[in-house]
Amino acid sequence: MIRRVTLPTLIICLLLAAVSLAVERFPPPDFEGGHELPLTTVPAPRADLYEYLDAAVLLAALSLGAWLVLKKRSRRGIFLLMLFSLAYFGLWRKGCVCSIGAIQNVALSLFDSHYVPPLTVIAFFLLPLFFTVFFGRIFCAGVCPLGTIQDLFLLRPLKVPLWLEQALGLLGYLYLGTAVLFAATGSAFIICQYDPFVAFFRLSGSLNMLILGICFLVICMFIGRAYCRFLCPYGVLLRFFSRVSKYHASITPDECIQCRLCEEACPFNAIEKPAQPPASQNRRQGKRLLIFLLVLLPVLTLSSGWLTSKASPAFARMHADVRLADRIWQEENGQAEGTTDASDAFRATGQPAAELYQTAQILQQTFYRGSWALGIFLGLVIGLKLIQLAVRRHKTEYQANRMTCVSCGRCFAYCPRERVRRKELETKHTEHGS
Repeated sequence: MIRRVTLPTLIICLLLAAVSLAVERFPPPDFEGGHELPLTTVPAPRADLYEYLDAAVLLAALSLGAWLVLKKRSRRGIFLLMLFSLAYFGLWRKGCVCSIGAIQNVALSLFDSHYVPPLTVIAFFLLPLFFTVFFGRIFCAGVCPLGTIQDLFLLRPLKVPLWLEQALGLLGYLYLGTAVLFAATGSAFIICQYDPFVAFFRLSGSLNMLILGICFLVICMFIGRAYCRFLCPYGVLLRFFSRVSKYHASITPDECIQCRLCEEACPFNAIEKPAQPPASQNRRQGKRLLIFLLVLLPVLTLSSGWLTSKASPAFARMHADVRLADRIWQEENGQAEGTTDASDAFRATGQPAAELYQTAQILQQTFYRGSWALGIFLGLVIGLKLIQLAVRRHKTEYQANRMTCVSCGRCFAYCPRERVRRKELETKHTEHGS
């Protein structure tokens, strides 16, 4: 009887001992001994239903914005839409998903067949572009939370000289090309890392980014939408598509009386003045200048590509594998003291250093080609910008520049012809009601 009881008891004791040993072999982390839990830098993933809701809200906001700008012509309605977009896409969605940051996801998917961006990211990237092709920069008008937060801080707008406006506008092309290069190589998503306003949307972030955001908001008190006009990489794409838009916000509903009130009301230098056709002598000089710029274009493009390729080693160090290979090489050749966590982790994998060096060399060659492409792109942009400035078009009235106009609707209320139109509509409505 004792043996029958002892055998099962012995087995149970052995199992409990094994469990206790397992617990001791893999003890839990010490969360109370000064260990700091890492802070998340991006919002937690959401359910698919909420992601589809975000895309639906974006589509509805763009549709409402197009109606408010082109049909209703209501600055008040656009402003209310801006506040809603700031509350929903900025504060509640914490700036993610973002149409601006989606550039990087799309770029990575084009160069990495193993990466497939979520449908929501694709929708946030394509929908604003689609609406821009037909209705102008509706996304900038009242849907982008980054544009809204800058508009809310605009107090005393100052006019930026045209030459400075054109020069600073090149920064957006540089930012776009660099962001695509780093995203396509899997190095970094710099648009998300250096978003100046995400710290306000998420109520968290590094001190440096918080200071950067405050600096931008201070600048935007005097320079309307400084980030949008001079840095926004998505704005570069929107300007291109807006230029060929089928419909666009117009200053006056019928005829321009050249009162210049719209020019004074626009804080973005988006109103083009009337221009008389050049005289015959000036026309000949303009043709010579145009021919010179066309000849200069390929020279400028290739020179820019060559100069930018010299920066490819610095660009390559943005990739973690290139930095790791450089560190391992320094440690093996006695040029670095001690080791780092990354180098220790690499050695723990047992991978030969030669394979890491080969991977780094392939990446460096990729960055070299990418730097050439980036430089050619920038040179082409600068050359075409000079050609655009050299070509003078005959204009008989004040017009909104399709590329730089964000369809904010400020000029509507300042146009006398628009006020006449509103009074006529009110009169017709009163007569119809009676």
